Amino acid sequence: MADTPKNRTKVEIYDTPYTIIGEESSSHVRMVASIVDKKMREIYAKNPSLDLNKLAVLTAVNIVNDHVKLLNRVEQLEEELKREKD
Repeated sequence: MADTPKNRTKVEIYDTPYTIIGEESSSHVRMVASIVDKKMREIYAKNPSLDLNKLAVLTAVNIVNDHVKLLNRVEQLEEELKREKD
């Protein structure tokens, strides 16, 4: 696993530059960063008094909430598919 090549991708999230190092393609990392940036801006537009730390935490909570809902939906669809095959 240590021999897996790492990609370095420079992105900007909420006007702050970051270098993300990982195995994902640069296009994937840029897409993820764009989603985070967009969500931060959406939340800030509704709550302009938030400081950056609270904004970041609320963004993480919102994104993880969406993720959990999608996982639950996938599980539900897999169960429906299994019932149809039986």
